[in-house]
Amino acid sequence: MVRGGSRRSNTVKTASGASTSSAESGAVEAGTEKSDTYSTNMTQAMGAVLTYRHELGMNYNFIRPDLIVGSCLQSPLDVDKLRDIGVKTVFCLQQDPDLEDFDAFDLRLRLPAVISKLHKLVNHNGGVTYIHCTAGLGRAPAVTLAYMFWILGYSLNEGHQLLQSKRACFPKLEAIKLATADILTGLSKNSITLKWESDSCSSVEISGLDVGWGQIIPLTYNKEKRAWYLERELPEGRYEYKYIVDGKWVCNDNEKKTKANADGHVNNYVQVSRDGTSDEERELRERLTGQNPDLTKEERLMIREYLEQIDIGLSTRFGLAVQQGRPADEQQQIMELPDEQSRRSFQICSRSDEVGLWVSHDD
Repeated sequence: MVRGGSRRSNTVKTASGASTSSAESGAVEAGTEKSDTYSTNMTQAMGAVLTYRHELGMNYNFIRPDLIVGSCLQSPLDVDKLRDIGVKTVFCLQQDPDLEDFDAFDLRLRLPAVISKLHKLVNHNGGVTYIHCTAGLGRAPAVTLAYMFWILGYSLNEGHQLLQSKRACFPKLEAIKLATADILTGLSKNSITLKWESDSCSSVEISGLDVGWGQIIPLTYNKEKRAWYLERELPEGRYEYKYIVDGKWVCNDNEKKTKANADGHVNNYVQVSRDGTSDEERELRERLTGQNPDLTKEERLMIREYLEQIDIGLSTRFGLAVQQGRPADEQQQIMELPDEQSRRSFQICSRSDEVGLWVSHDD
């Protein structure tokens, strides 16, 4: 299967002080199989060879003295380990199904509400913050990088270099760039029409666009025009895609094509622009989505003010658990600490809505 995006190999090893598996051989084999499947899904969806070994236990890396990126917690002992290194907030970004964790378009739309909640929790709790998804390779690094870019004052490339120097991962830079431009210029959509001219095939689908390389969108056949069509409304941005004609991945020679990437793959692409965009807005969006985007003091202040205005109701609708008291959703898991004298409930608050982001914190 040919998809867009160059691939590189990133293997996360268990960090010093991380938990290790004590399961019997049968459980280890089952965990290994699950890890292999998950790693394959990550590689296919993200365009990079990423390996996650769930059976080796929680792993993490300090990005800054007050900021950690890692994999999911697996036992109450992991809670103790994080507490021992000063963690006050555990910010969980797992989803069900986990494959959505790799969707750049979804990430672009969710980032403002997610960073808003993260910013407020860090300000409230202080200490060290632990940010994780399942493997700590995709969404968690992206959220961390956006937080560094919007709140902590790093340029995007500076933050990315620091992140990569501490942890092998694959944050979706394009999603962060577009989310930044959306905040400062407004999010608007426009309609596009894609067309495959043929009456000799039985099915035509598209992968990429706003659904990612792990999903497909069927085209509709028009008998009168003897062609297949897809009409879709998309936010501003550049979208790569590929046709799947009778199961074969191909480019459309009648539509714009990218240059070959590092693996020699070529995709179609479409550039979506808003109607009536001013020259100033166009230049700002081009700068923020360019090769080395940075924010002025005024722009960073505007973003911070915007994030602080996002209320708890909006955060809840985006799947974030309420900070105070019990979880907003009835579905929850309580991991009790083993020490009777210091026994406290560490809540992993899960949401069953359409987004499925989780937030946990240790008061």
